[in-house]
Amino acid sequence: MLEAAIFVILPLCLAMAAFFDILTMKIPNRVSVVLALSFFAVAPFSGMDLATFGWSILAGAAVFTGCFALFALNVMGGGDAKILSATALWYGLNADLVAFLVYTGIFGGGLALIVLVVRANQNILLVSPIPIPMHFFKDRAGIPYGVAIGAAALVTYPETSIFLNALSRPY
Repeated sequence: MLEAAIFVILPLCLAMAAFFDILTMKIPNRVSVVLALSFFAVAPFSGMDLATFGWSILAGAAVFTGCFALFALNVMGGGDAKILSATALWYGLNADLVAFLVYTGIFGGGLALIVLVVRANQNILLVSPIPIPMHFFKDRAGIPYGVAIGAAALVTYPETSIFLNALSRPY
């Protein structure tokens, strides 16, 4: 049961965050709360030692601090900051988190280019049969960064220590 939670919770929460972000340009708080609380429920039973648990909390706090600064500068949305912070708990303060953040930046840059192309071609796309939410055509609507966060997690999460430890546990 524990292994199933470790394998499913983070990808499912981040898929939901990406889905909501594409459709509404908002990530519901409940997704970040479920992700964070589930880490605290699962981590003690995953074989994680107390030091690693502490480093994970520090990772979440560090990412939250950086994201809060970006939010205060109006560079990042609040939902993105919260989901990144909750995800950092699962990664811990190590190379896994760095890889996740690097992939998030790479995928976010690609996503920004796609959104810019969509906005530049809005006259063509508005008459096409492709269903594109209208907020993609607004210049100040921002970028649904939850998509980049989710994609980065799907690429990097299978290599994290919490995931690999769950794989190696005997059933």
